[in-house]
Amino acid sequence: MVSIVPVAAASLTPIRLWEGTGVKAKSVTLEPFLPASQAPSPAIIVCPGGSYCWHDYEAEGLRVAEWLQREGIAAFVLKYRVQGIGPYVFHTRLVSRGHRHPDALCDVQRAIQYVREHASDFGINPQCLGVMGFSAGGHLSMSAASYAATDFLAPLGIEHTVSLRPDFVAPIYPVVTMHKPYVHKRSRRALLGEYGKRRKVMRDSMSLELHVPADCPPVFLLNCEDDPIVQWQNSVLLDSALTAANIPHLYTRYPTGGHGFGGDTTRFNTYTQQWQNTFIQWFKNIFP
Repeated sequence: MVSIVPVAAASLTPIRLWEGTGVKAKSVTLEPFLPASQAPSPAIIVCPGGSYCWHDYEAEGLRVAEWLQREGIAAFVLKYRVQGIGPYVFHTRLVSRGHRHPDALCDVQRAIQYVREHASDFGINPQCLGVMGFSAGGHLSMSAASYAATDFLAPLGIEHTVSLRPDFVAPIYPVVTMHKPYVHKRSRRALLGEYGKRRKVMRDSMSLELHVPADCPPVFLLNCEDDPIVQWQNSVLLDSALTAANIPHLYTRYPTGGHGFGGDTTRFNTYTQQWQNTFIQWFKNIFP
């Protein structure tokens, strides 16, 4: 069994999630933003986007975490494994593995495990832990729900007694499908690899509209019709799948707002400036 080194609740130093394990992934960190609260607070693991190639750590990580912290919600920004700009440009994964599925999914499950096992240290409620993600990070957040019953940590020698199922997820302008005509090709190649992207079984397995579990947690889904990066129909596919499976969820679609605004208020418009309040209202209805 792999032990986890305790962390002081007051610390905002990024935690190296795989330190002390056999997994060589020093780049994976979890940065905590803890609210000033005496009672155990809800918590959200935040997954920035970046096409599974890089991280938009500022707008979709830090700014989001600071907002949640102000709302009394503990936030943990996850820097998960991504393809990297070099491998993306030079296609080096044609000859070496690099980072690809299921690395990011292992990272988010490890983050859920870590936060739940250290709930008392962080002053959070382990039964009110969600995952919020943006763009490719939105795909990762929904993957955490879709594949919660699959323990990706066990093959890595990580034993645990906590659930890996998030209590809610919030995919924001997410990548959803790996199939035409709505696939975001850069995310697909980065996630599945130069060879894996061509395999139907791999495309099917990570097309999340095909994998909504019966016990899927509540979902907050949001995007914009003028999104120039990820076609807005990705969210429609997910909304339809959630509806067919009778999963409690809220789908909000704005006519304009684009992509990548995250928590950066300077990039909000008349519509997107509402999204944070809409989420908080939804959250309070789900968890009074």
